[in-house]
Amino acid sequence: MAASPEDKAENAAVVNVESAAPVHAATATATATATATAAPDFAATVHDAQLATAKEHSMSLWQGLRLYPRAIGWSVLLSSAIIMEGYDVVLMGSFYAFPEFSQKYGALQPDGTYELSAPWQAGLSNAMSVGQIFGLFVTGIVAERLGYRKTMLVSLVLVTAFIFVLFFAQNLATLLAGELLMGIPLGVFQTLTVTYASEVCPVVLRCYLTTYVNLCWVMGQLLASGVLRGFVTRDDQWGYRIPFAIQWVWPLPIIVGVIMAPESPWWLVRRGRKADAVASLKRLTGDVYEGGFSAEETVAMMVHTNELEKEIESGTTYSDCFKGVNLRRTEIVCLTWAAQNLCGAGLMAYSTYFYVQAGLAGTNSFNMSLGQYGLGFVGTLFSWVLMTHFGRRTLYVGGLMSLTLLLLIVGFISLAGEHNQAASWATGSMLLVYTFVYDSTVGPVCYSLVSELSSTRLRAKTIVLSRNLYNIFSIINGIIFPYMLNPTAWNWRGKAGFFWARLCFLCVSWSFFRLPEPKGRTYGELDVLFEQRVPARKFKSTPVDLFHDHGKEDIKSLQG
Repeated sequence: MAASPEDKAENAAVVNVESAAPVHAATATATATATATAAPDFAATVHDAQLATAKEHSMSLWQGLRLYPRAIGWSVLLSSAIIMEGYDVVLMGSFYAFPEFSQKYGALQPDGTYELSAPWQAGLSNAMSVGQIFGLFVTGIVAERLGYRKTMLVSLVLVTAFIFVLFFAQNLATLLAGELLMGIPLGVFQTLTVTYASEVCPVVLRCYLTTYVNLCWVMGQLLASGVLRGFVTRDDQWGYRIPFAIQWVWPLPIIVGVIMAPESPWWLVRRGRKADAVASLKRLTGDVYEGGFSAEETVAMMVHTNELEKEIESGTTYSDCFKGVNLRRTEIVCLTWAAQNLCGAGLMAYSTYFYVQAGLAGTNSFNMSLGQYGLGFVGTLFSWVLMTHFGRRTLYVGGLMSLTLLLLIVGFISLAGEHNQAASWATGSMLLVYTFVYDSTVGPVCYSLVSELSSTRLRAKTIVLSRNLYNIFSIINGIIFPYMLNPTAWNWRGKAGFFWARLCFLCVSWSFFRLPEPKGRTYGELDVLFEQRVPARKFKSTPVDLFHDHGKEDIKSLQG
């Protein structure tokens, strides 16, 4: 007689418990402490957590899609706030190649054209990053106290108000202030969208929902390029003011959705609201329960993981991110995100301006940018296929190696000279290939890695720190990119590829030795691997048993 789904789940749990050579977990200490001091039913919680862990490991992608359709929908809705960030970044970077914008805010050049000076370009590009740094730090504190939904609602109201500043700006100072203010709520979106996506879904869906955040970024870039291409031939102020006004399209529908969305069950568990966490999880799942799914068991797994992390490192402040095992996790997450700015990806934000300086006509430059972000969209979708087969680490390291090679090619092409039309088109083509490779590997995979490799109790704050390191490098890039590309400054043009290829290779070296593979691991299992200081390259192959103590000798043999 065929076994029922419940029997299969029970058998999976038994197999998990009896696996050979498991890593010793701190859970034994956490369980003993909690049993002695907490509620008497903690043993039942551990048992339920064990069952839920086994069921997550045995869950197929199709089962995850059928079981969590509402979680997917809510995550997609909240992540769409990132479209505004991708849109705004491309908007400002592309406006530098926009004739009417340059005439309004730029200075007359000796050749009769208008151009913003490199310092003002750097200031406008950096203003949003500075605002994001402030918004991110506030999010790390406020979101943990008020919850993700309330923090998102306040930020959406603020972004609606700050768009007015950009739309009515009559001078560069007001434009600068508008970009600074816009950065504050956008910083909130950067943290909460990826955090929410990682906490409302099972292991099998985690990489897809977190990398969807990158797809939203690309959609914003693609939309901005399309809008600018449509208005590039307009010869009045509405050519650049209407693109600013289009940003009012997003906040209202997202606000309605956030009001109706359930809170993260992981946040509710950390606040001690177990019953509310169960109710939230039931709202996140559909009506089809496969594999013996139980909301109570899944929440028990969250409670168990939370107790494990409290035993390993009890604090939840920013300073705790730099203590004990969390220091390694913070380093990995921060540098994983920083590498996005150290691998030359800033060229994509300045692509239209880069194409113009490389020798292409304005209309062709906007056409190339539109094609570039279209490839980025396809590349992100393709990354979902690649992650399924290769995991996160392989894609990230391999992607950085490919980007290094492409940047070197861009640099060598530039040696053909400034007025070589064929070389200009070749440079543009290489940047298109670069975009596809980046958005198939490093771009989306980063979002999955930063959400999975941080501890659940410190996830929001760790993501804040990592994204702010990213923003610091964005500020540096915002300063040097205009000087690299501006004809009134360094005028490097395609030779900038040599500079970024060197930095990209350094990122390859770091990621090869320090970046672990989180694919297929529950958050509790990742906690154990970090606590036992398992080398990054052995994360994938090291077996883990969260619920039994098999001694430290097993750990030494696995690490040796």
